Amino acid sequence: MSKAIPITQVQGNDAVELVAPDGARATVLLHGGHLLSWVPAGAQEQLYVSPKSSYAPGVAIRGGVPVIFPQFSATGPLQRHGFARNQQWQLVMAETGADDALAVLRLTDDADTRKLWPYAFELELSLRISGRELQIELACENKGDKAFDFTAALHSYLRLDDLDATSVEGLTDLRFWDSVDLVEKVQRVQLLLPSGELDRIYHRVRDELVLKERLASSERRLHISQQGFEDAVLWNPGAAKCATLADMPADGYKQMLCVEAACIEQPVHLAPGADWVGMQTLVLA
Repeated sequence: MSKAIPITQVQGNDAVELVAPDGARATVLLHGGHLLSWVPAGAQEQLYVSPKSSYAPGVAIRGGVPVIFPQFSATGPLQRHGFARNQQWQLVMAETGADDALAVLRLTDDADTRKLWPYAFELELSLRISGRELQIELACENKGDKAFDFTAALHSYLRLDDLDATSVEGLTDLRFWDSVDLVEKVQRVQLLLPSGELDRIYHRVRDELVLKERLASSERRLHISQQGFEDAVLWNPGAAKCATLADMPADGYKQMLCVEAACIEQPVHLAPGADWVGMQTLVLA
C-alpha cells in the first residue's frame, strides 16, 4: 500500500523528501520544481548544488536540476532560461510505494506568467526514485486557444569528485553547437574529456551517454538516457568563468558537470489542446 509523503521545509522552502523502501532518497523544492538532491540506494549524493547558491523567492538555484521553460538560455526575449525555475509549483501528489517513491508537481499559467509569455499552459514534473535509478519526466499541455513554441531542458548538475578524472561516452559522430567558439562541429572521438570552458549543444541524441569518473580505487559510471528531448547540453564553466559567478566557489567547476536533456535546435510546437512529454533517466551502475 502506498504511503503519502507530507510537505516539509528545506532551506526555508516548501519541499518533499522522497525515501524509497530500499533507501534511495531525493529532495525536491516546490520553488522552481527544483530537484535538489538524489542519493541512490547504497551510494552517495549524485547532484551538485553550489554552497553559495541563494534560495530566495524569485531567484534561480545554482545546482541540482533546474527546470528550463519556455526558453533555453538567452535564445529569445524572456529572461535567461525562462521563468519556470523561479515560480512556485504546486504539489499534486507524493507517496512511497512498494519499491519506489514518487512525486508529481504542477505549474500553470497565471497573470504574472502571461505578462511575460501570453499563453495558457500546464507543466507537470514527475520524479521517481527506486534503487539506483532516477526518472525525471516533464510534460507540457497547451491549455489555450493559440498555438505556441517553446524550448526546454532539465538542467542536471552532476556531482564530481574530480573533473580531471571524468569523461563522457556516447557522443561520437554527433553534430553540436559550440557556444564557446560559436561554430557548429562534429564529435570525432569516443570520449569527451572536459577541459576549460565547455558549453555544447549536441543534436539528435539517440544513444545512452555514460559519465565515467576514475576514482582512487574504483570507477563511477552514471548511465544517462533521454526520451522526447532531441538535444543534450554539456556545460562546465571552467576556471576563468567560474571565478566570475557570484553563486559559485572559485573552484566549484572541479566538482560538477552539467549533462542536460533538452529541446533547443527544434523548438516544440504545440497546437491548442496538444501535449508533449520528455524524460531523462539516470542510473548509477
